[in-house]
Amino acid sequence: MKDMTETEFPEVKIFLADTYALIELVGGNPDYKKYLGHILLTTKFNIAELYYSLLKDYGKETADKYLVLYSKFVVPISFSCIRAAMEFKLANKKEKLSYVDCVGYKLAEELGIRFLTGDEKFEKKENVEFVK
Repeated sequence: MKDMTETEFPEVKIFLADTYALIELVGGNPDYKKYLGHILLTTKFNIAELYYSLLKDYGKETADKYLVLYSKFVVPISFSCIRAAMEFKLANKKEKLSYVDCVGYKLAEELGIRFLTGDEKFEKKENVEFVK
């Protein structure tokens, strides 16, 4: 019997995916393909943005399909996360960061996982897995 190696069973990582990342995954961006082998968590806010984008671009059937699929990976947002996210948004107000992205970024921090995004406003921030 063959020995099992790390290359055959790579380490599974957990990320908090923002809407940008989810849209790129659904759209088949090859740079995001490697993340399909990992656990991608998200928020209800991101699911709402994803649903709207898919509804607009692909129609109700596709939007409903991904709503069901990604809703299984939604994590709750604590009030401490909301507080931290809005303080972060205010501290970075010149960057005009979205509420949803600030919540996701701080939730990833709270959970001890990386924030997966292609949003250039987050490219140089700590704890970000930036993929364009």
